[in-house]
Parts: sequence; C-alpha cells; structure tokens
Amino acid sequence: MSLLFNALSGAQAAQAALATTSQNIANVMTPGYSRQGVVLASVGGNASNVSASGGGVTVATLQRYSDSFKNLQMWSAASNLGKADASQPYLDQLEQVMSDDTSNVNAGLDQFFAALNAASVEPDSSPLRAQVITAADGLAKRFGSLQQLLQNQASAVSAQRQAIVTQINTLNSDIAELNKQISANQAIGLNPAALQDTRDQRIDALASLVGIQVVDQPDGTRNVSLKSGQPLVVGGDAAQLAVNALVGGSHSLSLKFANTSFTVQGTDFGGQLGGLESFEGAVLAPMQQTVREMASGIANAFNAQLAQGVDTTQTPLATGTGKPLFVDPATNGGQLQLTGISADELAFSLDPAAAGDSQNLTKLIALQGKPITLTNFDAKGQPLPTSSQVVLGDAYTQLIGKLGVASQQNIASQKTAQTVRDQAEESWKSTSGVNEDEEAVNLVQYQQMYQANMKVLAVANELFDSTLQIL
Repeated sequence: MSLLFNALSGAQAAQAALATTSQNIANVMTPGYSRQGVVLASVGGNASNVSASGGGVTVATLQRYSDSFKNLQMWSAASNLGKADASQPYLDQLEQVMSDDTSNVNAGLDQFFAALNAASVEPDSSPLRAQVITAADGLAKRFGSLQQLLQNQASAVSAQRQAIVTQINTLNSDIAELNKQISANQAIGLNPAALQDTRDQRIDALASLVGIQVVDQPDGTRNVSLKSGQPLVVGGDAAQLAVNALVGGSHSLSLKFANTSFTVQGTDFGGQLGGLESFEGAVLAPMQQTVREMASGIANAFNAQLAQGVDTTQTPLATGTGKPLFVDPATNGGQLQLTGISADELAFSLDPAAAGDSQNLTKLIALQGKPITLTNFDAKGQPLPTSSQVVLGDAYTQLIGKLGVASQQNIASQKTAQTVRDQAEESWKSTSGVNEDEEAVNLVQYQQMYQANMKVLAVANELFDSTLQIL
C-alpha cells in the first residue's frame, strides 16, 4: 500500500506545484505580484517498520518570494522620487513666467527709467510726464502679476497638501484593514499572498506621499510610521493626519492615533508632502518676501526723492512739497501701486524759481544704481540676521538666478531619484518578479513529476491486481 500512497502524494504535490506555476504565469503582467512556489518535504517512514522507505511527499507550505530589504529600498526610493517630483512643476512655472519678457520685472524697470530719461530732455512736457506715469503703472502691474503668481502657487500648494493628507489617511486605513485580514488568514492556515501583494502596493503608494518606516510583526502584520517615529499604522489600527491652519497663513500638521494627538515636527517629511514643504519653505516664502522688499525699496526710494522736490501745481511753490508716486507698501500688503498722482504733479524740480529745472529728476534717474536692502535666507529658507545691499537693477536678476539654481538642483535630484527607483524595482523583480523562462522550466519539470507518479500508480495497480489473482 505504501507504493500507492507514495505515488498518490507525489501526484498531488505535482498538481499543487503545477497550480502554483500556472498562477505565476497568469500574473506575469500583474503589477506588484510576487511569485510563489511550493516547498516540498519528505514524509518519514513508519518508526516500527525498518523496511518502510517513507510515506511519500507533502507540500510543507506555499512560499511567497519577497525580500524585506529590497522592499524597503524600493519604498525609500519612492519617497525620494516623490519629494523631487512634487516641487518641479512649481519651479518650472516660476522660471517660465519670470523669464518671459511680458512679465519680467527688469524689463518694467528698464521701461520706467527709460521714460524718466526721456522726460529729462524736456521736464515740462506733459506727454513725456504722462509716459513716466504709464511706465510706472506698467512696472506696478508687473509686480502685481508676479505677486499674484506667487500667491496662486501658495494656494495650490495648500490645496495639494490637503489632498495628499487625505490620500495618506485613506492608505493608512487600507493598510490597517489588510493587516487584519492577513493576520486572520495566517491564523487559520489560508494563503495570504494576494493580500500581502495588495498591502505592499498600498505601502509603496504611501511611501511616494511621505517618508515612512516599516517594521514586520510576528503575526504577519506590518507597522508603519513616519520618519520622525510617529505611528501611521499599528496592526489593525490607523492614524489620521490633519492640516491645521495657523494665524498669518501658515500651517501645522497633527496626527491623531488611539485618541491621542501628536504635533508633527519639522518639514523633512520625505515624499510629495516633504517636497511641498521644502518648496514652500525654501523657495516660495523667501521669494514672496524678497518681492515685497523690492516693491517697498522702489516705492520708498522714489517717494522719498519726490518728497524733496517741487510740486508745480501748488501755490506758493516750495521745495519739499512733492507728492508720492507709489502707495506705501507697508500699508498695502507689500503691493506696488500708484497713488493716482497726475503727470503735472511729478516733482521733477528742486528750485521753485527755475522753470524747467530737472535736478530732482536727475536724482530720480540715479536711483537705478542705488542699493536696496534685502533679507538673506539660509538653505532651508530661514531668515538670517544679516541682510544684503543689492542694486535695484540687479535684485530681480539675482532672484531669477537663485530660482534657476534651485530648479537645476531639484532636476538633478529628480534624475538621481528616478535612477535609484528604477534600480530598486529591477532588484525587487529579480527576487519577486515572475520569470517566464523559469516558469516554463518548472511547468515541464512538474509535469514530468506528475506523469512519473502516475506511472508508479499504474505499476502499483498492476501489482495489486496480480496479487488478487494469486489469492
């Protein structure tokens, strides 16, 4: 009878192996599928019978080929790539708009000073004075367009951050639920491979949104936490991340887990969330402040110089009566805006007794080479205690230069992160991916194993029939 049992166990093991091979082949194009294989074990003989060769073969387990270290590498690469990808569209948009001739602030400054130079030929000319007002208004509009772009980007970053947080919370819940199902399946002896594949895909998606740490547990579950250590998923429980608005337009992140709330510290979150935080803190906020300081520097410098001149519309004429050209940015949210002064009210003169005097106009033109004060920032966008004196015409050029450097550095990081991600995926596929050639060999081998065991069954059946005939 042992001959029959051995052959039957071999045929059943071969069937299980063929079924597993067919599952692998069927999922050769399924994203995130980890190949499986049977682990065969010999069944020992009867201890009371020294002539018993053994009890055949059994399928000890179905093995899912997965390497935790390679998974972690792939998730870390996804986080770095997500961080670089999140900020690049904003950087590209800023570079394109700020370098365009129709919105370039330097072009507006050049037109403004060109109008002042033209007026110096005939300071009393109403058309030339009107041209100065028009050029000043054009400059103000260029500043307004740039500030509106920066504000629109700040709003877009805020909306995208909220959307990412919502996705993170959804993935947290999915991973926690999959943890429950995997633990339950393992407890009753069911194969949880499909659930584990789905969970790995959810973790990979989560890693692209925020940097994470993953720890395997003995019951088959996986605990997930932020890089800073705050828990996102513990067993079957999921945390909820929230964005809290603060006074002044800033924000903070909080994490609620098991009826306890944590304040998430820092900005180096990794993933798309970290990319947005880095862009907003290191590029967008400093740029907004620099543009406001440029607007203030221009307005204050021109208003102060005009105030020393003569407003020819007033009677009696006196120096120090010049009206401001720009609204004080300190009272206007940092915006550059005209006061509504007329062309005749431009105080180009310093001598009320000399008609056509243009001494103050000359000093206004000279402001193009005067420095304005700009705040310095560190690499993370934090204000430094020192400031810089930058020539008015160079301030915007310097701003574009810093933006270009930030964009090129991010592009380089993006390319590196993509290369690392591609390599990590290839490394993962070498262990977990389905190899069609390998599966084809397995298919033939297990088919031969099945046919050989069926041949043993046929021989055992003939022997059994012969024995019955003798008896």
